[in-house]
Amino acid sequence: MIRVLMSFVLLCSAHQALATQEHQTAPPEPPQMKSIFNGENLDGWDGDPRLWSVVDGAIRGETTPENPSNGNTFLIWQGGRTKDFDLRMTFRCTAVNNSGIQYRSWHVTEGNVRNPWIVRGYQYEIRNENDLPSVSGFIYDEGGTRRRMVLVGEQAVWGEDGNKTVTGTLITADEFKELFRLDDWNDVVIVARGPHIRHYLNGRLILECQDKHPELALSDGILALQLHGGKPMWAEFKNIRIAELD
Repeated sequence: MIRVLMSFVLLCSAHQALATQEHQTAPPEPPQMKSIFNGENLDGWDGDPRLWSVVDGAIRGETTPENPSNGNTFLIWQGGRTKDFDLRMTFRCTAVNNSGIQYRSWHVTEGNVRNPWIVRGYQYEIRNENDLPSVSGFIYDEGGTRRRMVLVGEQAVWGEDGNKTVTGTLITADEFKELFRLDDWNDVVIVARGPHIRHYLNGRLILECQDKHPELALSDGILALQLHGGKPMWAEFKNIRIAELD
């Protein structure tokens, strides 16, 4: 009987470890995945033509001392929405500034806006750094009050009481340094279903959020790429594809 119980415990532990491993790996691409950037021009996207272009098959946003942006500005996808979705792309950028991928966001066109391409909402932070916490992958509340609302490595819940609770850890500082490719291309996967949001980097789950905030949670909105104001910088994006999830 003891041997049977021990075998059962070991089997359960093995299944649990396998489930955890699978949970931390990006899921296969859905069959309904479609490409939303043609690799040749910016058809289907809208942004400041001074700052956005296509170079060697990638979307490139760039500011220079001679050609700055007036605050943060965005390249906005015109072809659909991000409600429940699986979004994938590859990025790289310089270390002097940061960028981001907006989803479930909205285009701000009224009031005292600094340029015609202002976007607010959830952002997958993009940085060319590998020292936590200022790295690629955390959820930034662009234009909102929660700011760095979930950090890389956190499993977190924004509850109905309006407060954040961290319930687990997904990646350590040393593991992130091994995972991130400095000065090179990195792969992003964002999966959102209802209040459940998961961020992946280079195939690994790095953040998980349940956003049940009664006033600030976002359930739908637009997709956009950020070019940050301030120091001259560039950011590039390619292989952009998305699937709507039932």
